[in-house]
Order: sequence, then C-alpha cells, then structure tokens
Amino acid sequence: MAEDLQKKVAELKDQGNRALTSGNTQEAIRLYGEAIKIDPTNHVLYSNRSAALAKASNYELALVDANKTVELKPDWVKGYSRKGAALSFLGRYEEAKMAYEEGLKLDPENQQLKDGVRDAQSHLTGPAGSQPLGGNPFAVPGVMERIQRDPRTKGFLAQPDYMEKLKQLQQNPQALGNHLQDPRIMTTLSVLLGVDLQQAREEDMDQRPSSPAQQEPEPMEEEEEELTDAQKEAKEEKSKGNEAYKKKDFETALQHYDKAIELDADDITFLTNKAAVYYEMDRIEDCIKESEKAIERGREVRSDFKLIAKAFFRIGQAHFKQDKYKDAITYYNKSLTEHRTPEALKKCQEAEKLLKEHEAKAYVDPEKAEEEKALGNDLFQKGDFPNAVKHYSEAIRRNPGDAKLYSNRAACYTKLAAWELGLKDCDECVRLDPKFLKGYLRKGAILQAMKQWGRAQDVYSKALDIDPNNPEANEGYQKCLKTLSQDPEEIRKRAMADPEIQQILSDPAMRVILDQMQNEPGALNDHLQNPAIRTKIQKLLESGLIQIR
Repeated sequence: MAEDLQKKVAELKDQGNRALTSGNTQEAIRLYGEAIKIDPTNHVLYSNRSAALAKASNYELALVDANKTVELKPDWVKGYSRKGAALSFLGRYEEAKMAYEEGLKLDPENQQLKDGVRDAQSHLTGPAGSQPLGGNPFAVPGVMERIQRDPRTKGFLAQPDYMEKLKQLQQNPQALGNHLQDPRIMTTLSVLLGVDLQQAREEDMDQRPSSPAQQEPEPMEEEEEELTDAQKEAKEEKSKGNEAYKKKDFETALQHYDKAIELDADDITFLTNKAAVYYEMDRIEDCIKESEKAIERGREVRSDFKLIAKAFFRIGQAHFKQDKYKDAITYYNKSLTEHRTPEALKKCQEAEKLLKEHEAKAYVDPEKAEEEKALGNDLFQKGDFPNAVKHYSEAIRRNPGDAKLYSNRAACYTKLAAWELGLKDCDECVRLDPKFLKGYLRKGAILQAMKQWGRAQDVYSKALDIDPNNPEANEGYQKCLKTLSQDPEEIRKRAMADPEIQQILSDPAMRVILDQMQNEPGALNDHLQNPAIRTKIQKLLESGLIQIR
C-alpha cells in the first residue's frame, strides 16, 4: 500500500479511536469503515469496528467483524476475544465459550479469555451444561448474588433508581437500549457477561503496526503531534520527576511534578505521582490529599477510569501503611469499582485477612474466656448442650489458644451426635497441645461411635503413648482390637505375604509373648504397656492371625 494511503488509514483509525473514547460510537463506526475501504485486509480495523458495534448494541454486525478479524489473523488472540464478547451479547454462550477457548490455545495465560470462558460457562445452566432457554443476562439464575459479590456493582444495590432499571431489564431485555447512557447498567452488563463495556480507552484500543514487517501492536503513546507546547513541557517535567523518584531524590521529584501540574492541570498522573512521592516519604496525609485532588480533578475532566482507580488505590495503600485496614479495604474496593486489577484485588484480600486477624486479637480476653467456660460447664452439667456450645464457642473466641476449650466443646458435640464437629475440635485441641490426653480420648470415643474402629485404635494408641496406664485408653484400645478381630477374612487375605508380619512371627521373643497371652489372658494388659510390643500385637490382630476373646 502506498505510503500516503497508509497514513490515511492510520489517521482514520486514530480518529475512530478518539471518537470511541469520547462515546461517539456511530462516528467511530463510520471512521473505521472508511479506513477498511482503503485497507480491507487490516484485521485491527475490523477488531476496532467490532468493539464499536458492540458498544452501539449492534451485536450481529459486531460478530461479523469479529469473524472477519479471526479470518484475516487466525493467530491473533484479540480476534477471539471480540468474537466471544459478541456471541455473549447475543446470548450464544456455548459458542462464546468455544471462541474464548480457541483464543486460549494461542495464549493460555490470557486472563480476559479465562474470564470469558468462566462467565460463558456460568450461563450454561441447561442439562449437561448446555445452553438454557432464553438469553437475558439480567434474568439468569444467581444474578443478584453476582452483582452483590462484585465490588464494581455491589454499591448499586442500595440505589432505588438502579434497582428499578434492573427490574425493567429482567422483565424486558430489549429495554437495554434505553439505559446505555447509565454507566451503572453498562458496568453491570460487564460483570454479567464477563467483558469490559466501560468506555474504550486508548490504552485498550488495538493498534495496527506502521510497517508490514512489524507483528506486534503499536503502543498507544502516539499522539505527541497533538500535544500543545505546554503539555509537551509538562511531560518532560514528569519524566524528570520520575528519574528523581527512582533515585529517591524525593524533593527534586516533587519540584518537577509541581511544574508539570502548573503546565497541564488536566493530567492527573502528575498528582498521583506526587502522591507516590509523599507515600515514600511517609507523609501519609499529604499522599491522601494529593490522591483526592487527582480523583476530584479526574472527575471534572473525565479522565481515564484506570487513572482514577490508581488514585483510589494510592489512598488504600496509604491507609494500609498506617495499619488502618478497614479504611484501606474501602478504598481498594473503590479502586476495583473503577478498574479491576490483580494488584488491587490482592491487596484488598490481604487487608481483609489482616483486619480479621487484628479484630480477633483485639477480642482476646482470657478472663472473659474463663467466665464463658464456667457458664458452659454449668449448662453441660444440666444437660443443656446446645447453649453450652454457645458459651464454649464464645470462650474460644476470647481465648483461641486454650486447648481445653476445644475439648469441652467437643464433649458437647459428642452429646449432640455432631461427630464431624467434635472431630474438628479434637484435632484443634491436640494441635494446640499434643500432650493433652483428654483430646485423644474424646476423639477415640467419637470415632468409636462412628464405627471407625481402625482410626479409633490409632488414636487410643497415641493416648497410650502419653499415659500407658490410662484405663480409658486401654479399654478403648482393646475394644477396637476385639471389634476388628471379628472380621478376620477382610484383613487376613494378605497377612502371610506381608514381610512385616513374617518378621514378627520369626521373632523368638514375640513367640514367647504370644504363648503367654494364650495361656494367661491377663498378661495382655502388661504387654500393651510396651509401645513396641503393642504395635506388633496390633499388626497381628489386624492381619487376623490372632484373636482376643
């Protein structure tokens, strides 16, 4: 293609990008179409027009362009993303899933495609994971839970006008065209379909390589020719500030960022960069103030939502640094509402975990734990086990490191036949105090009640390691042995082929012990006090070669 035509295509494409960014989708569609007339083999142009058509709710034509994109460039991941999005809009979720999966074959780690597959799958609620009847994304099962779960849409549920619009869309999906200007509805549709419907930004627009030899998309930083002299100078100051920041020359960095702000007050990255400097200088309040300025100014000049998200994230980081986890979570969620990034999500989850730990530690009070324990003991003695559990549970919250509290609650669960809960408490009890005999005895009793004799036997064996003379442990252990010995065929079939059993039977000392046990049954208790002999006897009993009557 002649150089002048290439320039014309690039110019039309850039104009289309700007039109789409400003929300003028019809103009963007027209401009991309003009560019396609000049260069009908340019896959990026079809991809961009597909995005614009989807934005204009013309999903059928969006799919046509997406298919053309894949046809022209079958090894380009973005084409499959466009195709999957268009199919999702059309409610054709099975095909959408397949489109996303085709893209993943090219780029297995592509998160957008993974999200697309997951969302498409969530709509396949028919028999054997098939496409259900109907295609209204606002009326699929669990829609309210999904809106509530996603931080981008969670806050909308408290707004009456939003709920009214949602109700209308659930009843009549064709009404979507009346609500396209409501960013809340578009954000909700993004969540439900698993695709980003926010106003396209230049950072996300596809770019055509300027030379046929280039295979990768161009970066979006190509508008220097449109910058004013003041804006160019501001960016130069920003670059100088960035260099100073990297060298930890924070005062110099602040000076350059301030100059950049004087030259171009509409670029909020200068403010967020300045906030970053204050963060590193531990001037937390200044960091928060600059970030708030960035958000306020960003709203006024309609800055990219990603930049506003960054400012919210910066405030969250500032609160996190001060161990104000609750405030940090609030601002991380605000950042996620603007733009969902792995970094913000990870920090939010970390803050939630630390907040939970902090609150749990603040709640600890051993004295109050003892009071609750005493109330629980009294109720246990009266046979009021459900209320005893409540008091023991409160005691555990007040002092989660006390093994005895878990043992006491396990006793209640045993009385209530809540075996699994009892086992869980017993396990926590012996984890906290591996030498706490009562924990093993309670666990052994629960396993016996569950008819899990082998596991019970192992637990009683551990109890006997702690106290070989404990009568409850000895009695429980022997009961397990006798019960197991009543079904010898099941455990004897491989006995003689077991090298360990062969070794036991060839041991002269064990032969003497076995003869003594046969002639003097009372000698069994004495031998069981020796852990090594007890292990060998247990092995023989499990094999079915010996029995205790």
